[in-house]
Amino acid sequence: MTDYYEILGVQRDATPEQIKKAYRKLARELHPDVAGEAGEERFKDVARAYEVLSNADKRQQYDMGVDPTAPGGGAGGGFGNGFGFQDIFETFFGGGQPAGPVPRARRGNDALVRLDLDLAEATFGTKRELQVDTAVACSTCGGDGARPGTSARTCDVCHGRGSVQRVARSFLGQVMTTAPCAACGGFGTVIPEPCADCAGEGRVRSRRTVTVNVPAGVDTGTRIKLTAQGEVGPGGGPAGDLYVEIRERAHDTFVRRGDDLHCTLQVPMTAAALGTVLELDTLDGPQEIDLRPGTQPGQVVTLKGLGVGHLHANGRGDLNVHIEVLVPTALDTEQEELLQTLARLRGEERPDPRLSAAHPGVFSRLRDKLSGR
Repeated sequence: MTDYYEILGVQRDATPEQIKKAYRKLARELHPDVAGEAGEERFKDVARAYEVLSNADKRQQYDMGVDPTAPGGGAGGGFGNGFGFQDIFETFFGGGQPAGPVPRARRGNDALVRLDLDLAEATFGTKRELQVDTAVACSTCGGDGARPGTSARTCDVCHGRGSVQRVARSFLGQVMTTAPCAACGGFGTVIPEPCADCAGEGRVRSRRTVTVNVPAGVDTGTRIKLTAQGEVGPGGGPAGDLYVEIRERAHDTFVRRGDDLHCTLQVPMTAAALGTVLELDTLDGPQEIDLRPGTQPGQVVTLKGLGVGHLHANGRGDLNVHIEVLVPTALDTEQEELLQTLARLRGEERPDPRLSAAHPGVFSRLRDKLSGR
């Protein structure tokens, strides 16, 4: 294999910094704009060697006897044999940094908590208190990160600018580069005596109680935004927002579809035939259901305005009661004789069957209706 270490002129145990320094020196000497066509091939070899030895994974493959730049040996980049444009840019111009120091006080992250609600709470709305664990401002230092009685001071290296400049010579001439100040981390100030409670960050973790006003009509997946109730930012920065995500628990009786509620009411065959008044326990308390004589299986009785409240709007959905007629399966002698008499009076002793379309279940019909079938 090609000896990439020899091409760069470094030992096999060279550090990444030594490899980068050797490459920069050769790249300036052999660049076609400086050395002309005579150095073009060597420049490509140097670039290929640096591509392999500057990448930890590729260098490991190469040291094991596999050339990752060979056909099938590894993935290439965007310039020549896998050498990226970013590498060339950083080699001669540095990474580029924002002007001015970076502020210590920054906005905190948003937080998310989940709240389980019953159907009644989602229907009418409620107020709940939640325990949340978030970052809060450090009470010891007031959020500035310095031990009480002390304060941050201007960095002696960058003199408060947050960055340092240096002049580098390249084939393009002298180039001014800017990089974050390593002494202060780009802040422009240093904290010589950090707060012992927050380690200089200006915030600590704490559990606190927040009150959530849940409006009527929320559903699973609804998010309630509590402004500035999230994580306090580093350096005493403003807090992010807290989002409360709703999860609605299933109800034993009612099924929710949008803002409407659905339930099934089982009634005896005689009640459906003769009609009756039944009582149903709803979310609003007991309500009377008036069954007309001749009520058919699957018939729906709608109770207006007894569904879920509309979110951010007036009014409520409806409560739809689906009627299921129960046919007796065990008759005594007297009951059987009475039904036989009824059948004889109605001429139904030997009825002629009538074919009709397949009859889907209550919630199958509801699903089809909602899907527009």
